[in-house]
Amino acid sequence: MGSEDQYLLRIRDLHTYFFLDEGVVKAVDGVALKLKEGETLGIVGESGCGKSVTALSIMQLIPSPPGKIIKGEIYFEGTDLLTLSEAEMRKVRGRSISMIFQEPMTSLNPVFTIGDQISEILQLHEKISGKEARERSIEMLRMVRIPSPERRVRDYPHHLSGGMRQRAMIAMALACGPKLMIADEPTTALDVTIQAQILELMIQLKREKAMSLVLITHNLGVIAETVQSVVVMYAGRIVESAEVRSIFAHPKHPYTQGLLNSIPRVDRDETKKERLEAIPGLVPSLLDLPEGCKFFERCPNAFDRCSEKEPSLMERGSGHFVRCWLHE
Repeated sequence: MGSEDQYLLRIRDLHTYFFLDEGVVKAVDGVALKLKEGETLGIVGESGCGKSVTALSIMQLIPSPPGKIIKGEIYFEGTDLLTLSEAEMRKVRGRSISMIFQEPMTSLNPVFTIGDQISEILQLHEKISGKEARERSIEMLRMVRIPSPERRVRDYPHHLSGGMRQRAMIAMALACGPKLMIADEPTTALDVTIQAQILELMIQLKREKAMSLVLITHNLGVIAETVQSVVVMYAGRIVESAEVRSIFAHPKHPYTQGLLNSIPRVDRDETKKERLEAIPGLVPSLLDLPEGCKFFERCPNAFDRCSEKEPSLMERGSGHFVRCWLHE
């Protein structure tokens, strides 16, 4: 078996651009990822860094126009998804790869019951009867710990709380037993205690179902507890990638260091009224990116070369890649 065959998902040189009246937005610009079976990969970065567009590119849900995948390869189980027709891709979505979105109210159909929406997926992919699909739907709601699933299956999305809607979304995502689940900021709209419950549920179900998981988040605290490897994105590019322990123990890119320094810590000295560190400045507009390193205007360690030429990803340590001239 070739070394590349061990990967369930492999993305090479992905470019996804949006063509607007104002110009071209290079939302994803040369991204490469690898994910093994059963592994959890975290994608981290500020809003607008390209995390969600990477996920939508995998699912081929980029709105076109204005969006378009310009070039790249997205191999899933050895097949390049970018070569599939829309009809072939529909068979992959929901069955082999499923996605949980940030805000369930925009993903759940308000005029159909939760049970109808889970049943529809099951009947589409598994060709089972309506009665069997209804029974499976109840079982899925029970699996994601929604109380009284026999009653809740008849509820509409607006009858459920935010946490329950997210559980219903997870039930829909898992209905056909996918090999890969992509969770895009799955707990952003929820309060902290519900966030913890949803994440715990997802990780437990991932283990039980032996799935692979791509977890997209801006929260490094979540990443520390849930993933094996991490990709840090900035302005459409990967600036650092490594195993999770390596990222936390030896962050190499100034942006990753800034993200880690901005996490609230339990061991902070409250008597000193220490402020949380913030990364100065703003993410550059994707319509008007600087010539060199995209982070140099905000970087405390920047020098002349950083503004002139963008560094490539360099391996510094086993499997630890960083895009920074400081590590040349």
